[in-house]
Amino acid sequence: MTMDPLVLLTDVDRATDDLLRTAADLDPAAVGAPSRLPGWTVGHVLTHVARNADAMTNLLTTARTGVDTPPYASPEAREAGISDGAGRPLREQLEDIRAAHERFADAGAALPAEGWAYFLPWLGQSAAAVPWARLREVTVHHADLGLGYTPADWSDAFALRLLREVVAGAGPDTPAVQLRPYGIEHALTIGDDPDAPVVGGPTKSIAAWLTGRGDGADLTVSPDGELPTPARWK
Repeated sequence: MTMDPLVLLTDVDRATDDLLRTAADLDPAAVGAPSRLPGWTVGHVLTHVARNADAMTNLLTTARTGVDTPPYASPEAREAGISDGAGRPLREQLEDIRAAHERFADAGAALPAEGWAYFLPWLGQSAAAVPWARLREVTVHHADLGLGYTPADWSDAFALRLLREVVAGAGPDTPAVQLRPYGIEHALTIGDDPDAPVVGGPTKSIAAWLTGRGDGADLTVSPDGELPTPARWK
């Protein structure tokens, strides 16, 4: 998957359209059904997808203007926005996602070339990382809806980039493990234990398991044993 933020913006367009097509076929009452995220309904996930678009728009606005605009007013405001919006009718939820995505796309189009290098303390990276951050949110949470779209529908390129990001950000509470996605020459390593178990399998399945979106049933462990329990991600 390319790192070019402008190309990634197109990927975000496509991923958002895919999510909206999935949700458009819902029974309107399904917004109150449980999602695959503990404690969240489908409505919670849809609302989060919309509010995250606004958060990413704020970051791009900061990069364009140089005026600090935090992604959310506060952690409490973030939670309240999701909770307050979760019970809205399905049509309102979908219109909200479309409108929020259009604001995000407009902010990306308005950012001059030099703006992509602007460092964003909230993200810990330059603005060039924002399109990937948004693509990750839309694509992963599409699977979290529990509506037929699963990590098996992720592209291999997306799954590998997600996997590398999770490995790079692994904390001390993450079990040591060597990951061997099929077709990848070098193992991705968490921790510094040379005797850590080796987990192999399809890239999508490893990424789904490591992010708590899959049970790892098609993964192998060497030496023989049970899969380690991954740390909670996001």
